[in-house]
Amino acid sequence: MAKGLLMTYALWAVGGPAGLHHLYLGRDSHALLWMLTLGGGGLGWLWEFWLLPSFVAQANRAQEQRQGSGRGTPPLSLIRFVAQMIVGMYFGLVALISLSFMASFYIVGLPLAVGLGVLLVAAIGNQTSDLKNTLGAAFLTSPIFYGRPIAILPISLAASLTAQKHRRYKPSAGSETLSVRLYRLGLAYLAFTGPLVFSALCNTAVTLSYVADTLGSFLSWFSFFPLLGRLLESVLLLPFRAWKLLVGDHGISSSYFQEWEKLYEFVHSFRDEK
Repeated sequence: MAKGLLMTYALWAVGGPAGLHHLYLGRDSHALLWMLTLGGGGLGWLWEFWLLPSFVAQANRAQEQRQGSGRGTPPLSLIRFVAQMIVGMYFGLVALISLSFMASFYIVGLPLAVGLGVLLVAAIGNQTSDLKNTLGAAFLTSPIFYGRPIAILPISLAASLTAQKHRRYKPSAGSETLSVRLYRLGLAYLAFTGPLVFSALCNTAVTLSYVADTLGSFLSWFSFFPLLGRLLESVLLLPFRAWKLLVGDHGISSSYFQEWEKLYEFVHSFRDEK
């Protein structure tokens, strides 16, 4: 059944950050990515306004494209490579927050999380990459930076370079029912959010402390870009400010939100320290 541009724009407007329009177009990997990142932080969702006609056209001729281009190699895309790097580091950061208690985390958990983030971006649209080679590059890079959170960056770089090297078009495949696709997406979503929610509920104070330290280190990278640093400050302090508006100053003094106060104080001292 042909996909309609008007319906795509309607779904983009109603549930774009949740990937409803990508689900409608059969772009399940893109839909999952939007579900896990809320539309690429909102920026990716807005940017897609001009790309939707090409997405619809690609979906309507997907079968012919896959059969005709399966023998070639997709063109190199700098945007896809950068997106692979960013999502790989994002997946690694989430793994650091929720799974760092594992004994073999830096050998198994971290490279697996980063590699899967890279592969998710590599599988967007009519392209994909080699699973074994991409994960292999992530696992081989991980021991070099064992025990260091900065390992997220080189692991993501190695996996992204490997994914780009082995990029290819997706082979033709039969259509699946919507229930099967939703079931698969639901499992993937639970696999991503489950450990994070469990960690947050079981050890809120420790989790927020680790988040504060990690974000503090991350913000220090932008000391030479004041405008970008202030933008990140505004985003990171949204939960704190929302809670302050709801309960007032008295609620902020509770021990439950002491870690958010640490993050708030650090961010505000960041500009003075610069």
